[in-house]
Amino acid sequence: MEHKRLTGESSLAEEVTDVLRDRIINGEYAMGEKLIENKIAGELKVSRTPVRDAFKQLAKEQLVEYVANKGCFAKGFSQKDMSDIYAVRKAVEQLAVTWAIENAEERSIEALSEQLDLMSFYTEHNFYEKLLEANEEFHYMIYQMTGSRFLVQILKSYQDYVHVARKNTLKKEDDLPEIYGEHAEIYQAIERRDIAAAVDAVGRHLDRSCRRAEERWMEKQGK
Repeated sequence: MEHKRLTGESSLAEEVTDVLRDRIINGEYAMGEKLIENKIAGELKVSRTPVRDAFKQLAKEQLVEYVANKGCFAKGFSQKDMSDIYAVRKAVEQLAVTWAIENAEERSIEALSEQLDLMSFYTEHNFYEKLLEANEEFHYMIYQMTGSRFLVQILKSYQDYVHVARKNTLKKEDDLPEIYGEHAEIYQAIERRDIAAAVDAVGRHLDRSCRRAEERWMEKQGK
């Protein structure tokens, strides 16, 4: 499996944290596996300090556990974690689409339509990675349409987990037309400024996304 690498776009400690978080959530470190500071520092070609800082941040996120005199251990990513992510997303994104309809300008809705067209193109050609990026941008645009910096900040606070969950959801090409259709329903409700329909469409989409992600998770676990 190819490891996520440092990008040079953030502070060193943040970069190391992102790499380790991605590995834990993706199951590259087994639940209970000891994370060896020196080994990680050598692998990433950094000093031990940013690795140590990353451990502290991941402990706050409850992705690792520090045991005195023993070291730092990965806590892993469970099926319940996956379900919890979608429960949070459903609550937040139903609020987001409500505020988006109440506050969005027509040009923002037109931009969302163009994004949906892009998703249609990627779906038709089975461009998985491109569709993943376009999917994330579609949801982010709805957050931006709310005009609420607090909702955007909430999205940023758990976007790594959302990214992994969404990546699991989109793993099967057979699912792509269904996923595109769900986004089309969300857009159509926003275009009509029909809050009730939009909230319902978002709810159905995330319920189905949760089911797809859990199915992928079970497959990865060999269950």
